[in-house]
Amino acid sequence: MTIYTVVAGDTLASIAAAFGITPALLAENNGLDLQTPLVVGQSLVVLLPAETYTVVEGDSIYGIARRYGTSVIQLYRNNPGLQGLPALEVGRELVIRYQEEPQNPLDVNAYAYPYIQTSLLRQTLPYLTYFTPFTYGFTPEGELVPLDDQVMVDLALEYGVTPWMHLSTLTPQGVFSSELGLSLLGNIDAQERLIGEIITNMQEKNYQGLDVDFEFIGLAGAAPYADFVNRLRERLSPLGYEVVVALAPKVRDGQPGSLYEGHDYGALGAAADGVLLMTYEWGYTYGPPLAVAPIPSVRQVLDYAVTKIPPNKIFLGIPAYGYDWSLPYERGVTKAQSLSNVEAVALARRYGAEILYDTVAQAPHFNYTDEQGVAHEVWFEDARSIDAKLNLIEEYGFRGAGYWNLMRPFPSNWSLLNSRYRITS
Repeated sequence: MTIYTVVAGDTLASIAAAFGITPALLAENNGLDLQTPLVVGQSLVVLLPAETYTVVEGDSIYGIARRYGTSVIQLYRNNPGLQGLPALEVGRELVIRYQEEPQNPLDVNAYAYPYIQTSLLRQTLPYLTYFTPFTYGFTPEGELVPLDDQVMVDLALEYGVTPWMHLSTLTPQGVFSSELGLSLLGNIDAQERLIGEIITNMQEKNYQGLDVDFEFIGLAGAAPYADFVNRLRERLSPLGYEVVVALAPKVRDGQPGSLYEGHDYGALGAAADGVLLMTYEWGYTYGPPLAVAPIPSVRQVLDYAVTKIPPNKIFLGIPAYGYDWSLPYERGVTKAQSLSNVEAVALARRYGAEILYDTVAQAPHFNYTDEQGVAHEVWFEDARSIDAKLNLIEEYGFRGAGYWNLMRPFPSNWSLLNSRYRITS
C-alpha cells in the first residue's frame, strides 16, 4: 500500500500507469469519478492487486468467495465499487486479494444516526467489527427513551457486525444534560429501572453490547458515574454483553472543566470492558481554525490514558469530518461549518486551492476565497492523517479504532484500513 500525494500535472491515468494498475481501480479505492480532475496536494491510497477474477455469466459473489477460500465480506472490502451488495456485472474484474495481505487484527467501531442513508451504511459495514447507532436517552425516573434503530441493527447483523446499544445524556434538544446525568446517578431506584429497560431492549433488538456516554457531569458525578458503569457491567456481563464507556480527552489528573472532571480514567477504565477516547474536536465549531485531531494533542491524551487504563481496553477515537472557517476568526462570532473529507477536497478543486499538509499536526488544510470575497480556512482528514492515527494504535497497543461518525462518505479511509489490518469480526 502506498499513499500518494498529487502533484501538478497528475491524472488518475498517469498515477495508475506509474503503479501498474488501472485508473478504474485507483478511482474505486478512493471513491473518485474517472472524469473528475485531481487536486494538487490530494492524497490517494494505491493498492496493488495480487489476484483478480473476471466475472462470467452465472457467477455469484458467494460462489466466487467459496472458490477462492475467502469471505463475501472480504470481497466487499477489496472491491468497494460493489457498495456492499452481491449484484455482479459480467466482465467486472474483482480483486480477490492484494499484495501485502495484512495480518494484524484490529477491532473497529463506528457511530451513526438513524437517518444515515442505507446505501452508505451498506458500503461501510464490511469494514466494521462493531456498529453503534446513536443514541438512546432516558428520563430522570429511569425510563429509556426509544430510538428508531431496528433497521440499522438488522443490517449490522446481516454483515456479521456486532451491534452496540448507545446510552447518553443527550437530550431531544441535542445537548448533553448535566442535570439529567446527575439526577440518575443520585437515584439508585432510577438506575435499576433503567438497567432493566436496557436489558429488555438489548434482548428484543439483538444488541450485543452497551456504549455509555455521560458528558458534563462534573466532579460531583465522577464517583457515582464509575459506580453506575460498574453496576451496568455486573448486570450485563453474565448475559454476554460488553460495556464500553466514552471518555473526554484528558491529559492529567485534576484537569479542570465539567467535561473532564466527571471522567475518572482509572475508575471508569476498571469498571468497563472497554473505553473510547474522544480524541477529536481541538478544531471545532466555535474555536479557531486548526486540525480536528492534531497528533501532538492526541498523543498527550494517550500518554495519560495508558497510565490509568490497560491499552488493550482502549479504542482510539478518529474523526471522519473536517471544518470550514470564515476569516478573520472572531471568538464568539465565527461559526465553522462541518463538512465531509470528500467535500473538503471538492471545495479545494472548486476554488483552485492547493491542499497543504501540516507535518506537526499531521493533517491536511487549505485556504480559499469564495464568490463574496470572504476568505476561508479548511482543516480535514485524509489518508495521510488517518494513517498517522492508525500508527498510534499500533504504537500504544490499543484494542482498536472508534470512528465518529459514518454519516458522510470517506472511501479512502476504508481502503487504507483494509490494507493495513485484518478487521476482526
